[in-house]
Amino acid sequence: MSDGTKDQAKGTVDKAKGSVKEAAGDLTGDSSTKSEGMMDKAKGTVEKAAGDVKDMASDLIDKVKGSDKS
Repeated sequence: MSDGTKDQAKGTVDKAKGSVKEAAGDLTGDSSTKSEGMMDKAKGTVEKAAGDVKDMASDLIDKVKGSDKS
């Protein structure tokens, strides 16, 4: 599993965890839990984006290396 894929997976998990916390905070009226959930979702979005960038960079490097062999 590439680093980019790991980051994407971690981001997806953090976004899901954040959604659950945010919903729990809404349900219980706990603004602290809701805020934690919103932060987890934001963190997950950033991690997923970082994974996407790593994968794109890796693909680009592979293409450049492949064109050097011609």
